[in-house]
Amino acid sequence: MEIRNIIFDFGGVIINIHHSEVEKAFKNLGINQFETLFSQATQSDIFQRLEIGTISPGNFRNYLRSIIGKEIPDHKLDFAWNQIIGNYPPHRIKLLSELKKNYNLFLLSNTNIIHYRYYIEKFRNEFGFEFQSLFNKTYWSFEISERKPNHSAFTFVLKDNNLIASETLFIDDSVQNIDAAEQMGFQTYLLKNDTDLADIFGEGKIIL
Repeated sequence: MEIRNIIFDFGGVIINIHHSEVEKAFKNLGINQFETLFSQATQSDIFQRLEIGTISPGNFRNYLRSIIGKEIPDHKLDFAWNQIIGNYPPHRIKLLSELKKNYNLFLLSNTNIIHYRYYIEKFRNEFGFEFQSLFNKTYWSFEISERKPNHSAFTFVLKDNNLIASETLFIDDSVQNIDAAEQMGFQTYLLKNDTDLADIFGEGKIIL
C-alpha cells in the first residue's frame, strides 16, 4: 500500500546518542560505580516514570542523589545526564525538510523533559529555527503519558491525526518498538547501527 505518512523515532534515528559519554560524565563527578547505580535505577522504573511524566525532574534528581550518596547540584546532574545526547547530523535535517514536501511527517519519542529542554535548545542554537517545524506534529512520551512499545502510544498518534496504520511507515532503531508497530499493521523499517536515515530515501522519496 502507498505510504502517505512517516513516523520517526528520535534518538539514534535523527539525533545521535552516546551512551558511554554519560558514564564518563558521572565519573567526572566522582561516581565510579555508575553501572551499578544505573542498574539500580532501571530496576526501580524511575526512568520510565520520568519518560511518561509521572515523576518531576526535581524528584528524579533527588532519587539520583539518594542512590549516589552525594549532594550534587541540579545543574551538574543535568549536565551529566544530558551527555547521552549527541549531535544532529545536518544531512538528516535537510532530508526531513525534503520529505515533508511529499509525506506527512510525525515524531514519536520516548524521552524526558530534562533531555527535551537540552536538545530542543541545542537544535535552535545550531539551525536557527524550531525542531518541531520539521514535522506535522511531534509526540514526546512525557507530554502524552504514553511510551513505546505500548500499543496505546501508537494509537494516540493514529487517532490524533486520523491516520491509517497500513499507509504509515514507522522508523525506529529498537526491535521491540518495531515489533509492536508491525503488530498494529504499520509498515516498518528497523534502522540498524550500520545504516543511516539517508539510506532509506532518495530525492525526498522512499527507496526501500
